[in-house]
Amino acid sequence: MDFKTIMHLGRFKDIAVILFRYGFDDVLNRLGFPTRYLPGSRHPLEAGTTTFERIRRALEDLGPTFVKFGQMMSLRPDLLPYALIQELRKLREDVAPVPFAEIRTVLEKSLDRPLEEVFSQFEEEPLASASMAQVHRAVLASSRQAVAVKVQRPGIGQIIRKDLYILEVVAHEIHERLEDFRVYELPNLVRELRRTMMRELDFTLEARNIRIFRANFRNLMHCFAPQVFDAYVRRHVLTMELIQGRRLSEVMADATEGERLDLARLGLKAMVKQILEDGFFHADPHPGNILVTSDQSLCLLDWGMVGRLSRDIRYEIIDLIHAIVDRDSERVLEIVLEFARGSSAEQRSLIHREILDLLDAYHGIPLKQIDLGSLLMDMATMLREYKLHLPSDLAMMIRALITAEGTARELAPDLNVIEEAEDLVKRLSMERWRPPELLRGFRRTLRHLAQMQRDIPPRILQILDKMQRGELNVRFQHENLGDLRRTLDSISNRLTLGLIIAAMIIGSSMIITTGVEPFLFGYPALGIIGYLVSGLFGLWLIVTILRSRRF
Repeated sequence: MDFKTIMHLGRFKDIAVILFRYGFDDVLNRLGFPTRYLPGSRHPLEAGTTTFERIRRALEDLGPTFVKFGQMMSLRPDLLPYALIQELRKLREDVAPVPFAEIRTVLEKSLDRPLEEVFSQFEEEPLASASMAQVHRAVLASSRQAVAVKVQRPGIGQIIRKDLYILEVVAHEIHERLEDFRVYELPNLVRELRRTMMRELDFTLEARNIRIFRANFRNLMHCFAPQVFDAYVRRHVLTMELIQGRRLSEVMADATEGERLDLARLGLKAMVKQILEDGFFHADPHPGNILVTSDQSLCLLDWGMVGRLSRDIRYEIIDLIHAIVDRDSERVLEIVLEFARGSSAEQRSLIHREILDLLDAYHGIPLKQIDLGSLLMDMATMLREYKLHLPSDLAMMIRALITAEGTARELAPDLNVIEEAEDLVKRLSMERWRPPELLRGFRRTLRHLAQMQRDIPPRILQILDKMQRGELNVRFQHENLGDLRRTLDSISNRLTLGLIIAAMIIGSSMIITTGVEPFLFGYPALGIIGYLVSGLFGLWLIVTILRSRRF
């Protein structure tokens, strides 16, 4: 146990207590945590509460880092069962707001000016409050513009960094000790979470995401994001245009049928454009993140998490859509395995059969009834069963598309999703064969060939030279040997301590027989002290062996 881990022992205990209360003591026991010494009792859960519900509630109690981890995992249909993903989508971030005095301190420190110099009005009561930040209504002193000011909660960065370190330790232990969990590659997921959360803590990056989206959608008048006021944007402060509107989740209840259809088409086309044309998309477009304005325009909020897709991946997705519509199982298999590398020849045959079964389930169904998002989700689930993973951005795209498509169908159940995206898909399909695109691909191929021609001969000569000198080495990398390493360390430590105790007993016995002064109760004091110390060490060694139950 290193010094940094010792510094966080209190937080480790808090996490263990919460997991114990929600009935996850079996996991703690398998990780070697002494659950019998944990204080408190189990959480009084209602009858019939599922394991997935307990996971969600435990994450909410564990705090913002773990809530974000659950939300990020809800974007990975290639890793988790759909039922768990649906439960993680319910994770709540609504928390009590921070006192305004603390918010003022963050604002004035970030902007390096008194609050009154920047804002002529600033409402102390927040419009919204979440685990990482809260939003206040204000008016700029310079232009009298009404704005929404997003302010990071004081000290949240330090809390998140501490929890991320603990998550890394726990993820490593679970990956090493629990074989059933290795398919999820938890250490890699936590590293991805660290990257995502560190970016979300920097509001200048969220401002950049908004600017990119606004530039991409400058010609689409009825879908937009708030304007960012760059002069008042810092790492902990984001100042945006205040948009007047209602959440899409509220509009769904009272909109007319025509309004619902228009909103569904607009939202779906906006999502398809982000994914296939721009390669830059909002990763969590649920109805709570979308405002509907008085002119039936859509405003997308919360740009902390976005996904990106390269040009080649977007073309592959277009080909996949065509192959699904044409029920071309060989092409579907080729594209899916291109996305999820690492399959064996045996897996390829089995996956091909699964794809045939999957496409047969949609045979004869009219295009307007095909749920493209669910079909992609089924494919991701199939890959998960074969322990194949998609790139994170591609998995996020599937989750975002499922969310957008589900919302569109909720607004307009008879909406033909594929037909709505057909024009854009056709246009993008034709663009890839335009002379400028073909020329770009040809230049890229020539550049790669030139690079290979320059790099490969020297590398071959280097290998041959090492073989001639007898310096060619083969390096092996051992994985998942953490338990063996810990066992060997424990054995060596106990043997060493046993030898020390034996040496102290022998040395004390020699001192007793020689009668070296000073005396204690008529016997040499050093011998008596040696017996006592060796006895205490021996008793401690016996207790640790009995407590480990490995004897």
